[in-house]
Amino acid sequence: MAVLNKIRQRSLFLILIIALALFSFVLADLFKNSDALTSKSQNIVATINGKDITREDFLQKVEAAQRQAGPSATSTQVMNRVWEQEVRNAVMETQYEALGISVEQDQMRDLLKTALATSPEFLNEAGLFDENKLNEYIANLKETSPAGFESWVNYEKQIANNALQQNYFNLVKAGLTGTLAEGELEHKLESNKVDIKFVQVPYSSIPDSIIKVSKSDVSNYINKNKKKYKVEASRDIRFVEFKEEPTVEDENAIKAELTKLLNDSVEYNEVIKGNDSVTGFLNTNNNEAFVNSNSDIKFDNRFVFKSSLPAAVADSIYNLNEGEVFGPYKDNGYFKITKVVAVKQIPDSAKVRHILIPYLGARSATPEVTQTEAEAKATADSLLSVLKSNRSKFPEFVAEFSSDQGSVENEGRYDWHPYNTMVPEFNDFEFGGKVGDLGVVKTIFGFHIIEIEGQKDKKKAVQLGTLAREIEPSEATIDKIFRDASSFEVAIDEGDFEAVAKEKNYTVRPVNGIKVLDENIPGVGNQRQIVRWSFEEGVEEGDTKRFNIPNGYVIAQLVAKHKEGLMAVEDATASVMPAIRKEKKAALIRERVSAKTLEDLAKAENTSVRTASAINMKTPTISGAGREPLVVGAAFGLNEGETSNLIDGENGVYMIQVTKTTPAVELDNYQAAANRVEQQKSAVVTSKLYNALKEAADIEDNRAKTQVQ
Repeated sequence: MAVLNKIRQRSLFLILIIALALFSFVLADLFKNSDALTSKSQNIVATINGKDITREDFLQKVEAAQRQAGPSATSTQVMNRVWEQEVRNAVMETQYEALGISVEQDQMRDLLKTALATSPEFLNEAGLFDENKLNEYIANLKETSPAGFESWVNYEKQIANNALQQNYFNLVKAGLTGTLAEGELEHKLESNKVDIKFVQVPYSSIPDSIIKVSKSDVSNYINKNKKKYKVEASRDIRFVEFKEEPTVEDENAIKAELTKLLNDSVEYNEVIKGNDSVTGFLNTNNNEAFVNSNSDIKFDNRFVFKSSLPAAVADSIYNLNEGEVFGPYKDNGYFKITKVVAVKQIPDSAKVRHILIPYLGARSATPEVTQTEAEAKATADSLLSVLKSNRSKFPEFVAEFSSDQGSVENEGRYDWHPYNTMVPEFNDFEFGGKVGDLGVVKTIFGFHIIEIEGQKDKKKAVQLGTLAREIEPSEATIDKIFRDASSFEVAIDEGDFEAVAKEKNYTVRPVNGIKVLDENIPGVGNQRQIVRWSFEEGVEEGDTKRFNIPNGYVIAQLVAKHKEGLMAVEDATASVMPAIRKEKKAALIRERVSAKTLEDLAKAENTSVRTASAINMKTPTISGAGREPLVVGAAFGLNEGETSNLIDGENGVYMIQVTKTTPAVELDNYQAAANRVEQQKSAVVTSKLYNALKEAADIEDNRAKTQVQ
């Protein structure tokens, strides 16, 4: 008890000790992870005008966008698309809030009515939009499909956003006018004309070789034009690719294996514990089974015309008799041997009409479809029975029963179309039958009642059996590629990357200016893993790493790290040199020119005095010299007969003399020109205004830090 009493007496002291220990633990962790003190939470992808976009919300939208885009877009492309949309929404929301613009519930309903006005699932018997059907649809989604309901909510948000943007830009456009004064100016810019005489001393008259451009020249130019040469952080890498490609020996082995299948052979049969005779491709009576058992591409029982065959071997295959073979030949990454299985005459085009009866679960069946497969079959058979005795009812049945919107308006008809256009079962009926045939055919879309209305131009078609083997590297080749990559990886740890590659006769590919959110590496395609590595903390210049890529490896080296800011002199030199050379050439020309008249200048420079007529400020182009806004502007500052000093233009140094000025005709009213000005403003206001708002916005991009890219 005495011990317990002592503990109770010192409880406050113990609590303080424990608290200090916990505090020191937390503090140590914060210092260890300095980002927790200095940067945004790893859960914040971006902050735009003070509004956070969370990682979870962003990735949900990316996932939805990826589902919509399908395989046609890479994950990075989808992410960047969502990013731009999120930035736009955030930037514009700031404007909506400032102006008090919103979409209310009744307006939202009107927007949905407009957007869904032609959707069959929301139309009543009269073909009009039915709000009750929409309400039922939303309620059903909410009850049965949380993911579907979430997509619907996002759809509503997108519609609302679009409406808000439209309202905002309409408000801006309403304030855009072309005043009469602007109309008058527009008229004068177009219609005030000058005629000039001029002498051009082209910059090309001075060879580039005599113009010396130093690093300090480039540096000074960059600093004078900082906005133009501001760059993001970037990386330079170089890499060697080790590609798993089949060798000549691999290809010969594949051809030999394929050729071996042609003839009968004797093989050991494990079942009978003895040798067994195996029929080859030339002699088999079951071509489909043989192909499916021995080929990388399954048997296709469709008949094809010559035009469908690979161009390089079309004649050789098409002219074979039934049972004859051609090959091996190379086609689209495979070695193939093709056998003509059957030959027949088939129309090259057909004309049909049909009625499609869908069933629950059939492809493209709308939510309104409730009948089962058996019920749909019974409906189709019933309609067929009626049509056999009265084909005039076909259009009526199409309108009442067919779900194929692509043909309903044409009374169920598909006019002349080539062989193999439709799904296989449909195709087989319309091209395998004869004109006038009427029957029911099942496809993935449902049951079709088909009538063949016409067939044209019967010609030879062939059914082919093709043995195919993919041309791929052997295990031995793959092993060698792995050993080569590993050997190179070890060698560069001890030696220079470039020197080792040269010694081993490997091609080194440089890639410069990689940005943190890039995904493409020229030569190897989408390789975000390489980009991420080059920007990882702790990766330094000279570091190397091996990456697994489709069909091989890449061994990369980080060559240089470039910070955000002004472009380095070395990187900017190529783009800056022409402008600096132009400036230096202009200075040299001015130094050597002492002439005060056009004639003297032309004589001194061994050129001629030229003329240009009807020049205006709207399109400042001089005939024979090109676009020269400074020179044209100077011309309008001179009086008739007055000669200019030397003018540094885009393409050379000029001296000009105004020979005639033609002022614009005074108009009684400049409204037409003012209207043109207003139209010009309206045409560009949306993009220009948004770009200005985006540039002015406070955008903190944390995509790279939060690793969503």
